[in-house]
Amino acid sequence: MLKFVRRIGLVLLAILFCAGLFAEWSPFQDPAKKRIFVMEIRNDIDPRMNRYVDLALDQATEENADIVIIDMDTYGGAVNDANDIRTRILEYEKPVWVFINNDAASAGALISIACDSIYMVSGANIGAATVVNGEDGSQAPDKYQSYMRSIMRSTAEQNNRNPTIAEGMVDDRIEIEGVTEAGKTITFTTSEAIKNGFCEMQVTNIEDILAKNNIDNYELINYELAASEKIIAFFLNPFVSGILILVIVGGLYFELQTPGVGFPLAAAGIALLFYLTPYYLNGLAANWEIAVLFIGIVLIALEVFVIPGFGVAGIVGISCVVMALIFVMIDNDFFNFDYVPSGELSTAAVVVFAGMLGAMVLIFSLGYRFTESKMFSKVALMDEQRKSDGYTSSFYTTDLIGKEGVVFSTLRPSGRVEIDGEIYDAYTRGEYVEKGKKITVISQEGTSLKVRSKKV
Repeated sequence: MLKFVRRIGLVLLAILFCAGLFAEWSPFQDPAKKRIFVMEIRNDIDPRMNRYVDLALDQATEENADIVIIDMDTYGGAVNDANDIRTRILEYEKPVWVFINNDAASAGALISIACDSIYMVSGANIGAATVVNGEDGSQAPDKYQSYMRSIMRSTAEQNNRNPTIAEGMVDDRIEIEGVTEAGKTITFTTSEAIKNGFCEMQVTNIEDILAKNNIDNYELINYELAASEKIIAFFLNPFVSGILILVIVGGLYFELQTPGVGFPLAAAGIALLFYLTPYYLNGLAANWEIAVLFIGIVLIALEVFVIPGFGVAGIVGISCVVMALIFVMIDNDFFNFDYVPSGELSTAAVVVFAGMLGAMVLIFSLGYRFTESKMFSKVALMDEQRKSDGYTSSFYTTDLIGKEGVVFSTLRPSGRVEIDGEIYDAYTRGEYVEKGKKITVISQEGTSLKVRSKKV
């Protein structure tokens, strides 16, 4: 009987093993099925989008995607970030296709040309890659245009597209017979892009792209930001940044008002961390900007705790803090704002000043109420040690004020005096009193007596 049970067990184990092997090779996991990874570029090309594309391509690799499709509709953005994205696409091991779902202008055109295949809907456009000044939208100096022409040309060459046409999307001086005339920057419609080799075919959607490429057995994988990245994106919201600045300023103020309480300073520190980290991860907060911010905080602390009054250190410190908070939010290249849209600069300034103004309003309107509240009294030492209640700063049990004595050791201006046969530490207000001279006690605080020479 026991042998029979053992045999049955072995048979069952064999069946389970074979089932496992069959599951790996089963038709339910068809190795012929194409894994299509879809990501979107629907906003301006900036450090946020740069990071988004980087994360998406990493995810596509983890998913073992066969084809990556970029669903694009953008008016462009920063050249440096666009160049990072196009480099990553060119180096990607699997095919990267782009579906231009309306516009691929400026930096978007560069990214599109970097892709292995370009597909466009009816009425879409690609081109207009002239580099413009971020402040007023005027054409940037020629050195920037030259750089853009170069990367457009090299990108087109790498994907077997006409490099002269790609260069003409930047430079309106280029004239190509049958394509464009001098004085006009190249921008192709869908049909024009197909005619000139900058679009494979006109399509209606991603499914249409796959159908026209004879791909009918596929799985679509739509990229979504991870929860942590969504949290980071949340803290990049200008409104949230303003609230964090309010907490930073308010926390520092209440900590200075009630030193030692701790939680206002902790709140300010946490808010500062939440403010800086998302911008740093997205490539906006440079090391020098963070350094300027902390230098400003140190200068303000020196002004408050070390240097009397309010002078140069305080003004410079506040200026450094405000400047750093603004610069952290924008993609400037060490004070170079040529490619920073004027709207972004003004938005950053408004957010910072609104946050500080909000903090001041709360301080003046709610500060007194908060410090007088029962909750605050539980965490802060509010009791006063009054003299009427028996408290004193003096260590002496008897009142010595008005008493006369003699100098026991020369006062220079501190020394020792003898009063009623007892020796006491003493000091004057600066006068020099020799040994043996008579003195009078004028006050007693702590462990020393304040005295003066007795008038004859």
